[in-house]
Amino acid sequence: MKKISLLMSLMIGFCVFAQNRFFYDYKFIPDSTDRSKVLNEVMLLDIDKTGSKYYGQQKFIADSTSRADLEKQLKLSPNNISMNRRDKPGQVNYKVTKEYPDFKTHLFTNISSDSYKVEEDKKPEWKILPDKQKIGEYNAQKATTKYGGREWTAWFSTDLPFQDGPYKFYGLPGLIVKIEDKTGSHSMTLVGNKTIQSTVTKELDLPQGIQLYGMGGKEIEINKAQFKKVWKAYKNDPTKNMREMMSKNSDTNRIVFKTKTTDGREISDPNQVFREMEKNAKEGFKKNNNSIEPELYN
Repeated sequence: MKKISLLMSLMIGFCVFAQNRFFYDYKFIPDSTDRSKVLNEVMLLDIDKTGSKYYGQQKFIADSTSRADLEKQLKLSPNNISMNRRDKPGQVNYKVTKEYPDFKTHLFTNISSDSYKVEEDKKPEWKILPDKQKIGEYNAQKATTKYGGREWTAWFSTDLPFQDGPYKFYGLPGLIVKIEDKTGSHSMTLVGNKTIQSTVTKELDLPQGIQLYGMGGKEIEINKAQFKKVWKAYKNDPTKNMREMMSKNSDTNRIVFKTKTTDGREISDPNQVFREMEKNAKEGFKKNNNSIEPELYN
């Protein structure tokens, strides 16, 4: 992956079909009670003249595979869809978008079978410091902020002419090439970039009444206060939405849920699937208590 020069970046700005893709190594500690367990994920930050999109590479690959499989089923038998639930489509399931020039920011995430578009009502307020150092190939300068319930230290580089960065961070006079919270629980470091062609994903045309887990349909647009309420209800009853979806479609038997138990057995009986999902969800809540944005999930 080659370094993008200022000249190339300016040329790309005039190309409708091209965008810059930046690769970040995201290291994080999901469980605050077990700091020895550090996970990492490759995150993508796509930037074009209209805005940016930040999301996980593995989730993108898994979603693309699931979408292709679903499109095939819709063509062959639209009234009999079988969805095989993938337990590990990547470790980061959210997406963050920013719209230029005002950097209007949204978090896209799923809670059970519903997809949400959560509007951000705060922007990072930075303190730029004189400290400078080399981060990878780039000359970078230090800045700090308090955001989402954490204290962050960022390093930005004017070598890259974008006032953007990973997750919801932006507003510095250059691209953020590294950012880490004070506790060392979350760290994002730029590791490469390339130029790609922009693509537009069309919305799936699902049969009437069909709703699929994280696929098709329009996101529910809410504010952060509303999201917190929905998240709390989900923690209290993780399979409520899925049970309701199955009940609505029980007369046509158009959806079959499948999952695997911890010992690798595939199960398809709805009651067993829901019990396994509830068990996994509640175990997940305990092991994933160290969110990148505690103010949103507490």
